[in-house]
Amino acid sequence: MGLFDKIKSAFIKDKEQEAEELLDESQIEEEQLDVPEAVNEEVVTEIEETDAAVFTPVEESELEIEEIVEESAPEIEAPLQVQEKYDKGLEKTRKTFKQRMNELFANFRSVDEDFFEEVEETLISADVGFETSMRIADELRQEVKLQNAKKPAAVQNTIIEKLVDLYEEEGIDEVNELNLQTDGLSVFLFVGVNGVGKTTSIGKLANQYREEGKKVLLAAADTFRAGAIDQLVVWGERAGVEVVRGKAGGDPAAVVFDAMQRAKEEQADVLLVDTAGRLQNKVNLMNELDKIKRIIQRVDPVAPHEVLLVVDATTGQNAMTQAKQFKETTNVTGLVLTKLDGTAKGGIVLAIRNELHLPVKLVGLGEGINDLEAFNPNDFVVGLFKELIQEEN
Repeated sequence: MGLFDKIKSAFIKDKEQEAEELLDESQIEEEQLDVPEAVNEEVVTEIEETDAAVFTPVEESELEIEEIVEESAPEIEAPLQVQEKYDKGLEKTRKTFKQRMNELFANFRSVDEDFFEEVEETLISADVGFETSMRIADELRQEVKLQNAKKPAAVQNTIIEKLVDLYEEEGIDEVNELNLQTDGLSVFLFVGVNGVGKTTSIGKLANQYREEGKKVLLAAADTFRAGAIDQLVVWGERAGVEVVRGKAGGDPAAVVFDAMQRAKEEQADVLLVDTAGRLQNKVNLMNELDKIKRIIQRVDPVAPHEVLLVVDATTGQNAMTQAKQFKETTNVTGLVLTKLDGTAKGGIVLAIRNELHLPVKLVGLGEGINDLEAFNPNDFVVGLFKELIQEEN
């Protein structure tokens, strides 16, 4: 089953669930209205006959007490499943996408050249990327002619299908899993400009690995900002892992060297390295990252196993620009997309995959310490598009 078929299945399932909920509500309303007109006379007689009797309380069994306690206890919400997290995290993006589609078809008259230009503008404004938008519009021209699609619902479904097909096509052979070593130390280098959630993502990932029973160390190699060191220390305490650090303004490579030595001595499973994020001077940034890599490879020739670029999803096309610049500067192996739940610009994932060909490895779907999720392409695309499918008559 292709991705578009999965989205349609999810759409149909949601429709069926909505219908069931409406049916249940109507049945409850009917039951509430079904009040007996008269009280049963036999019951009234029994009550009158026993009116003078003395009733002794009956002791409740332990089982009955347990049942009462269970009934009165507050319900504990079950943790959200991964697909539910994607659905919730992409809600703003989905609503904005839906609004833009509604605006596109509000003045729908005919499928002509003006309409295709509006499709391009709609997709570009939805942050799916310029190249992607142009390609979708071109493919839509051909598809509409082949299918003779004229009704808005059919045309909208074709747009979504083309987006999903392109997304799936560009993701062939893409590796979204982190390159975690099974028989030794895994070293992940985190890069990105200040303020994108880099340190927060490191702390959340450290917490996940520690909960899995792994020995985790953090390296505070962003020595140019004292605040960055302090922030990583706070996250280290929150996640229950140790932080290797130096003095503010010190040599980042020296901190990384100490961290590598310590990781080897303590037989750590994972070392997460926080680095400075400055794009004002690409040459200095590139030299600094190269030096850090050389220091790492003195201890482990095949490390770092990931160079993860952290970008803020709320910045939309600016995230694309940052990704392009860092890709030119260093060998980025994957992206961490933060704050996806707080933005309407989730379409940027389509642009990143289709235009930069960089795999998204992790996504931030909430502010909680457990809301950093491994990126699942299927869950993402279902969460983004399932409510945009239209029923065709």
